[in-house]
Amino acid sequence: MKIGTIDLGARPVLLAPMEDVTDIAFRLMCKRFGADMVYTEFVSSDALIRNVSKTQQKLTVSDEERPVAIQIYGREVEPMVEAAKLCEEAGPDVLDINFGCPVKKVAGKGAGSGMLRNVPLMLEITREVVKAVRIPVTVKTRLGWDADHQIIVELAEQLQDCGIAALSIHGRTRSQMYTGEADWTLIGAVKNNPRMSIPIIGNGDVTSAVRCRECFDRYGVDGVMIGRGSIGRPWIFREVKHYLRTGELAAPESFTWYLDILKKQVLQSVERLDERRGILHIRRHLAATPLFKGIPDFKSTRVAMLRAETVGELFTLMDAIPKQYGLEGLSDPLL
Repeated sequence: MKIGTIDLGARPVLLAPMEDVTDIAFRLMCKRFGADMVYTEFVSSDALIRNVSKTQQKLTVSDEERPVAIQIYGREVEPMVEAAKLCEEAGPDVLDINFGCPVKKVAGKGAGSGMLRNVPLMLEITREVVKAVRIPVTVKTRLGWDADHQIIVELAEQLQDCGIAALSIHGRTRSQMYTGEADWTLIGAVKNNPRMSIPIIGNGDVTSAVRCRECFDRYGVDGVMIGRGSIGRPWIFREVKHYLRTGELAAPESFTWYLDILKKQVLQSVERLDERRGILHIRRHLAATPLFKGIPDFKSTRVAMLRAETVGELFTLMDAIPKQYGLEGLSDPLL
């Protein structure tokens, strides 16, 4: 699969852009586990052109994570064009436009998936951004605003006509938010539309190696994007790539191997921010990780971990888990 001149190889697996998740440390970790391409957190065009420091920090990319895309969102043409140019100066390989974020503070103001209610403006923004930068421009969006307006097949053609280099589709409508099951049938319909010539990347509910391969095989997509399935589980990319390559599930590592990765995430988060903010930031990963799911009577330890305020306190709790729950030296059976 190619995005412009960027060759991602056959059946690439990508890390989806996620706010407060895909910071540079997490992107680098997912890249080391095999992610073929990674995306930054969402960058607000309005905040970027106002020189908001927190937003500008999201533009920092590393050569180690390439190919990397910066994703922007907004609801007006001129700020999006100006922001696109600023993003290009930061040196990403790809610029991605977010027409898919469903949260109220974004979509409710007409940006993100809010654009699904104003397709003419969506297309105008896309055309102007494509013209404004030299790097490939891609789009990420959803099936439509709601069940009665699943417009993605026609919309995909229109976006392609605007000059985008690839299209990522989350298999839900905006009204679904993240509830219910992702519908990949319409993603497959876009891919199988003979008029489409750009790569189609599917996204939604890919939480295992088996499901990832099924999406490739059943729907014919060019790439698969993994989002929430990677939170607290960056090693999912290694599992997926192994299965795609060999047709066999990767042998599980010891429980402490996975635990050490989570601890490394904690340290990276603290190093990037500070102890208090770093621990607050990483709690989402600790709460979501499948590593602790299914361990009997684990609730009190989970609560204590999520209440820990220092690295020392948190690591004392984490280091005690293998012995406390009889998981020492075991290849983890829960993942």
